[in-house]
Formats: sequence, structure tokens, C-alpha cells
Amino acid sequence: MNESERNQDTGDTRALEGVKVLEYCSRVSGPYCTKIMADFGAEVIKIEPPGVGDAARTFGPFAGDEPDPEKSGFFLYLNTNKRGLTLDPSRPEGRDIFLKLVREADVLIEDRPPGEMNALGLGYRELEEINPGLVMASLTPYGLSGPYKNYKAYNLNTSHVSGQGYLLPLVSPNRQRPPVKVGGYSSAYDPGMVLVLAVLAALFHKGLSGRGQFIELSKQEALISMQRVESVTFANDGVFMERTGRRNRMPGGVLPCKNGHVVIITPEDHQWEALLKLIGEPDWSREDWCRDRRLRAERADEINEYLTEWTMQYTKEEIFRMGQALSCPVSPLHTAQDQVESEQLAAREFFQENEHPAIGRVKFPTTPYRFSESPWRLERSAPLLGQDNEEIYGRLGFSREQLDELDKQGVI
Repeated sequence: MNESERNQDTGDTRALEGVKVLEYCSRVSGPYCTKIMADFGAEVIKIEPPGVGDAARTFGPFAGDEPDPEKSGFFLYLNTNKRGLTLDPSRPEGRDIFLKLVREADVLIEDRPPGEMNALGLGYRELEEINPGLVMASLTPYGLSGPYKNYKAYNLNTSHVSGQGYLLPLVSPNRQRPPVKVGGYSSAYDPGMVLVLAVLAALFHKGLSGRGQFIELSKQEALISMQRVESVTFANDGVFMERTGRRNRMPGGVLPCKNGHVVIITPEDHQWEALLKLIGEPDWSREDWCRDRRLRAERADEINEYLTEWTMQYTKEEIFRMGQALSCPVSPLHTAQDQVESEQLAAREFFQENEHPAIGRVKFPTTPYRFSESPWRLERSAPLLGQDNEEIYGRLGFSREQLDELDKQGVI
């Protein structure tokens, strides 16, 4: 019996059980926020456009490498433990249904362009009148005020306007290199995590006051709040972080090995000495230029060729274990498969299997936390498009015939 099954048997109440959340978002930031709340036990209803659904459904990887809106691993991860319905609030009938859903909700998370919700008559002032306890959060690239408020942005944009791009890579021999960002969608996940904190704080305040409130979050500002101090060293201290030439470059970095790659970082002399001991102190390591940090930086490419000759003789696990014994900072670069097969993660049951109607039984990542009194449970896979229409709309009093008609009209 795995942890999920044990939790279901004990009947433990989860942290946010009883909290009702409406998600009117797409792709990453908003859905990640509500995914965390769903994992905490909130009932999350995800609203998607009729016919097409969340744009995240078009993002790979796809199960079996077969593009299909119901087989996107990207969408499946972001929407576990949620219920799903389709609705177009821009239609008069759809707006009325949206209002009915809001009356029963504790939280509404939306990521529409600035002004769209107000134009639909679904702004906070209108919704507050029918549900004074509503916590409503608006998630936009630059916030709802200021000269950039109507600007659109992709992850690359928000990464750079936040200063995040300035740190990547920290030392670059080529200032003219193309813009970079954190790998994957980190610059989208992070604002979602910040938004969770804001929403939970608003729910706590509601518990004390009985009143909801409106939260507006700027992705730019969320990322700024999470950057390391280096991103503001010039503004605060006048310190310029040199990123050109080879002055600050050190040998190592990501290097190939027998079965993948390892990462070697040796900024301190004692770490460099440990690395030389690890590779057997070859003849070139006794040269004067190898004993001086500045000269090593100038010959980093040459040294990396020597290092690669050594790393290619071993697996990443072997290099890691040998380096660990010498207190040398080397680390294996793990692939997704390495993570799934990790003994450590298996011991903690981090990946658990769940049945999905479109792709069958599949492993899902769980959560990084373990609650003793309100444990996590994987209760449902990500919803198929419109999967819970009949159940949720039925609770609102709609008959099967009415739903069929709304479907024909494109409202749901």
C-alpha cells in the first residue's frame, strides 16, 4: 500500500479541505498556483474555453509522442487534483453561469489581459457585490497599473525585465550571445508559487475579518522578489559584475562523461586542489599557470579539454562518489529518467501511479512536503476537456436538455 492509499484509508482532513477555488487561467503561472491549492485539498474547478481548452494542452511532451490535447504531459502535471468544465464567459449566458459559480467560490484566480474582466462585467467590484467573501487574484505580466500594464510578455520577456536574465550565465565570455532564461518554464512557475502565498494570506485575513479582497500580482515583480542579490549589485552598490572576456571564468562547468554529463565548480583554491587530486594530479597540473587562479581563467578552454579526457573515462555516478570522498564539488547532471529511477525519490514515494483515461496508468510527481495531520493525496488525474460539465452544472440546477442547448450555442 502506498502513501496515497494509506492516507485515503485514514480519512485525514487536508489543509484546504472545504475551500472552493475557481481557476480561469491558461498555461503555467495561474494553473500552478491552483495546482498547489488543489494538492492542499481545495476543490479547484478549472474553466477552459469550449472546444479548444487551455493552450497548455498543445504543449509537449505527449504520451507516446502522439500530439493530442488529452495526452500533454505538460497539462497533466499542472492540473492534477482539479475538476474541469468548459465555459465562455464572454457570452451573456456564459457570464450568468460564471456569476453562479462565483457565488459559491472562496477564491477566483484569473490571468486575463488587463481590463478584460471589467469589460465583461466580471471585475472585482461586480463580483464583490454578490460574494463579499471572495478572494480574487489577477495575474498579469506587469500588473494592472503603470505604462507597461497592457504589454504582452512571454517567459523570455519577464525573465529579462526582472533581472533574472542578467544572472544567466553569471559569467559569459560573449556579451553578444542571444538572450537567455532559466530552462523550461521556471520564470512562469515562480510567479505561481508567489501567488499561492498571497492567496493563502488573504484567506487567513478572511478568516479573521469575514471579508474577501482583491489581489493583483505582477509576474515581473514576483520574479524580481526572487532574484539573488547579484541582480541589484550595481543599483545598490555601484558594483559591476564583469561578464566579458575570461577574467572571471573558471575551468569546469558542464562537462561530458561516459554516460552523460557532470557539473564541476571550483571557485576556491582548496576546491581546485581537490579536483587535481581527484584526476590524479597529471603533469599539466604542475605548471605555474595551473597554480594561479587568474592564469587558469585565461586557459579555461585548454584545461577543460584535459578535464574532459578524464571525465570521459568514468560514469557520472563514479565521478560523483570519488569527488564526494575528496570534498570536491562535482555533481551528476540528472536527466528526467534519472529522477524517475532515483532510489532516494522512490524511498520517499515522490512518484506515484495514477490512472488517466487517455493515457492509462502513469507516474506523477507528488509534492516536496509531508504533512503529518493533513497529508497530500492524488485523488484525480487532470480532467479531460469538459469532463465535469454535467456534474458541476447539474449542481447549479441545469438539466441535461439545457446543457445540450448551451453546448450547441458554444456557451459550454
